[in-house]
Amino acid sequence: MSKSEVLVSLFSYNEGDKLKKLVKDFPEKREYDILFVDDGSTDGSYEYLKTKDYYLIRHEQNQGIGCGIREAIDYGRKNDYKIIVIMAANGKMLPHHIERMVAPIIEQDYDYVQGSRNLSGGESPNLPLFRKVMINLFTKIVNLFTGYKGTDITCGYRAYKLSPFDDRRFNLDQEWLNRYEMEYYIHYNFIKGGYRMTEVPITMAYPGEKKNYSKIKPFIGWWSMIRPWLFLIFKIKK
Repeated sequence: MSKSEVLVSLFSYNEGDKLKKLVKDFPEKREYDILFVDDGSTDGSYEYLKTKDYYLIRHEQNQGIGCGIREAIDYGRKNDYKIIVIMAANGKMLPHHIERMVAPIIEQDYDYVQGSRNLSGGESPNLPLFRKVMINLFTKIVNLFTGYKGTDITCGYRAYKLSPFDDRRFNLDQEWLNRYEMEYYIHYNFIKGGYRMTEVPITMAYPGEKKNYSKIKPFIGWWSMIRPWLFLIFKIKK
């Protein structure tokens, strides 16, 4: 496999046919490498991925998206990649937007690019109304406390330069970051570190049947997303 400066990392937990469809959407000729982190799948996803020509990390038991992101960043840094793209393996994030995600880093020297459904040119077909309201409300609250005027804080399609993770403010090894906390911990520290951040419009394609559209559990999942902001803003955690 040829070596690129861009590592696209995907996180899979029992995604089944959605994972297989996503894999088919990746172009054969691409200017990035692909790493899958399988988070303890029991539906044959890992065995399927082993038949493909991708880099692969396996958790024997489910450990959480934050743990997977930590390992993907460590992998990228140890293998001299310059940029890492974070995306889910459930098919909602589209591979043909990868170039759009990394372009501001390559062409304009941004440090962090957030995907947004809410920018002009972005969309989220079939997004449930309650979830849309909560995303917009959560985004506005985060903007109020951080001063950063983002439009879609919960979108998990992200691209980072890897060099900022040399900054000592990023202590990714903390156990409390093992689930959704990690994404917002990183976001907060990019803001507070004064790094150059921007957004690009993307599509988040939700299933038309409006069921099994997310693994975020009510209450527990949202608390996992809210508490890093409370911990960091009020200096309970570092």
